[in-house]
Amino acid sequence: MSTALFVSPHLDDVAFSCGGTLSALKAKGWTVALVTVFTRSVREPRGFALECQTAKGLGPEVDYMALRREEDRVFAQRLGVDLTVWGELEEAPHRGYASAEALFRPPRLDDAIEAAVARCLRPVLWELKPDRVFVPQALGSHVDHVQVVRAVQGLGIPSNRVLYYRDMPYAVRQPDAKPDAAVPPGLGALMVDITEHLERKVEGCACYGTQLAFQFGGEEGVAPLLKAFHEREAEAHGRTGAAEVFLTEAVS
Repeated sequence: MSTALFVSPHLDDVAFSCGGTLSALKAKGWTVALVTVFTRSVREPRGFALECQTAKGLGPEVDYMALRREEDRVFAQRLGVDLTVWGELEEAPHRGYASAEALFRPPRLDDAIEAAVARCLRPVLWELKPDRVFVPQALGSHVDHVQVVRAVQGLGIPSNRVLYYRDMPYAVRQPDAKPDAAVPPGLGALMVDITEHLERKVEGCACYGTQLAFQFGGEEGVAPLLKAFHEREAEAHGRTGAAEVFLTEAVS
């Protein structure tokens, strides 16, 4: 039995970016694992970190990350994820990134989280020995995505097993965004037909209720946005239907 490991910086990135491929592999009988790196609850958040949750209508008394972990648990149950791992690392607003603008600048020199990301992922890789590992391209340059893709490079994963997914919703908001420099050059594009799994992807994304208003304008916006985007992805590669597209050495 083949195993796929999906690496998600935050509690929603894999669902939004490549949930259709996750669903397709599960349907083919693959063992599917999901590890999310930045999931740690922080007591009494302040400043910009607090703003990130109050802007979504959640008061300071709410354990925002516990709520998000529960959303992720529901997603995993709904899509049949076999193994879910939550990393004990803090999101960027808790590591000194004090504004929305700062999240999309190069990592701070005092942000030493890359090594901790590697320590989070290494035992999962050792245990599973996955046949495929899905990691972000860091489109949009969110610092947490950047730190994940950079940490992955030092983990000794065979390069032909790694597939770099297009980060959503940045791939929609910034269609000309380029992968982070840590993504190896010269990779080819691999298109995965998710036409039969698009509805499942939409259902999975809807599990992350705290994020839908900000990312999609509400739950009603999820299906139209994803349908249009994935149809464009297929069309760009000369296909019909809906597709998720990855960068990988396997087709270079």
